[in-house]
Amino acid sequence: MIVLGGPPALGPLLARGALRSPFKRPAADAPFPRTRLVLPALRADVGRLAAYERVCGFATGDDGLPVTYPHVLGFPLAMRLMSARDFPLPLLGLVHTSVEIERYAELPGAGTYELSVHIEKLSPHRRGTEATVVTEARVGEDVVWASRSRYLARHRTTTARGGTPQESRENRENRDPLPVVEEWRIAGDVGRRYGAASGDRNPIHLHPLTARLFGFPRAVAHGMWTVARCLAAHGVPERARVEAEFRAPVLLPGTVAYAADGTGRFELRGPKRVHVEGRVLPLAT
Repeated sequence: MIVLGGPPALGPLLARGALRSPFKRPAADAPFPRTRLVLPALRADVGRLAAYERVCGFATGDDGLPVTYPHVLGFPLAMRLMSARDFPLPLLGLVHTSVEIERYAELPGAGTYELSVHIEKLSPHRRGTEATVVTEARVGEDVVWASRSRYLARHRTTTARGGTPQESRENRENRDPLPVVEEWRIAGDVGRRYGAASGDRNPIHLHPLTARLFGFPRAVAHGMWTVARCLAAHGVPERARVEAEFRAPVLLPGTVAYAADGTGRFELRGPKRVHVEGRVLPLAT
């Protein structure tokens, strides 16, 4: 365990990870860092929190942190681990494929939390290797929030394993589409606004020119912005589990449909494909 005095700066971490990426040799059986990084007394910055709430569509001025916000607080720690020399997957091209969140209590916006991040495992995927990164927020000895994010490094593989965290691919593809609730026109500057609020200034999200360097025709929305925007519209109980899979990038600017039903399922989809699919489940008290 390494206790940090404050969140590391993301810019140098992203640069370091990019420089080391060509030398990485991803494999599901590769050794990976077992370090747990800890921020012992973390409080949300009021200004950045308000900016995050505005860009994601959460109500501003509420006492509690949005259900996705601890991911933002823990992201610099995750980047420190994934940009390290002993992390076997290349940071460049790493794709956030899914996230699972459990919130066990309301999180006061002015609260003080112990935040920890560690890499739980590497797993074979039909398209490469996935790393599972665990983030936890504690108050005292109690875990009040936890998440598992999966990041995919694409490479040649012979495995056929790897699927969605929610259910089998066959069941998902045979379901009826969810009813559309709202249609959203997403502005071209959403990536820059979310990047300023979250600190995640990956160039694929910021400008068409920098996105083209990585093979995208236009800038793409952050995956965690898309799920946060859906959850702001959906609503999340105080004690809840959220599961979301990122299936296709959202190009900026663009128009998408938010769809949901009464069972907790939700989708964000465009004219031809589903971008995000997930569900919200209440946790037993």
